[in-house]
Amino acid sequence: MLAAQRQELILEQVRRDGGVRVTELVEAFAVSDMTIRRDLDTLEGRGELRKVHGGAVAPEGARTEEPGFEAKSTRQSGEKHAIARAVAGLIRPHSAVGLSAGTTTALVAEYLHQTPGLTVITNSVHVAEVFYRSERTDQTVALTGGFRTPSDALVGPIALASVRGLNLDALVLGVHGMHERAGFTTPNLMESETNRALVESADSLVVAADHTKWGTVGISTIAPLDRCDVLVTDEGLSPAARDTLQDRVGRLVVAEVPREDR
Repeated sequence: MLAAQRQELILEQVRRDGGVRVTELVEAFAVSDMTIRRDLDTLEGRGELRKVHGGAVAPEGARTEEPGFEAKSTRQSGEKHAIARAVAGLIRPHSAVGLSAGTTTALVAEYLHQTPGLTVITNSVHVAEVFYRSERTDQTVALTGGFRTPSDALVGPIALASVRGLNLDALVLGVHGMHERAGFTTPNLMESETNRALVESADSLVVAADHTKWGTVGISTIAPLDRCDVLVTDEGLSPAARDTLQDRVGRLVVAEVPREDR
């Protein structure tokens, strides 16, 4: 087994269980204590975990930490573009579609803005700006009001009032994390409330989430995995995660990242 493969399995266990022990990893992978410690050093250096005596745990703040939009937009760029293209291909012309806030959903908007006849509801300033720039006369774009979060989502009572009572054909949802037990999550309690209202308004739920979201748990659950009709992710998702998601979501779509974008 290559070191990168072993480290991905270690990281998957940390995300699933919250921590790992060196002795257990040595036995599981049939490698030396020093090899496992080097793996943990590598993962800690990437900020993926935090070493403790005898093992490692998930990094602190993962459940409530909310990076800003610009910081997130530089992560997994190739994967997000591939996911966004695949998601856009699922949206029919002349439909009513919701787009939640997020860097991946903002890219979905870039691929959707030429789709004719859309009615778009969003709580994302970035998503709304993409459609406004297109200047199409056959599209209707409604931006909810509300307070702005670090990820540039509009939330709060005004956002909720704007969403409730709508009937959407589909919602494209961006998430902070996805987990077998916790489902689709966010680190922001108010954003979670707005996203749940968007989910309730939609006939079909399409989740756009790159592979790094698997195993991450935000403080608040938006929806369980089995509420998702289509999950679009990328090739970096581990085989074990794919098996779990194929059993839980309606349909799993794995977008291929072009070689030049990797």
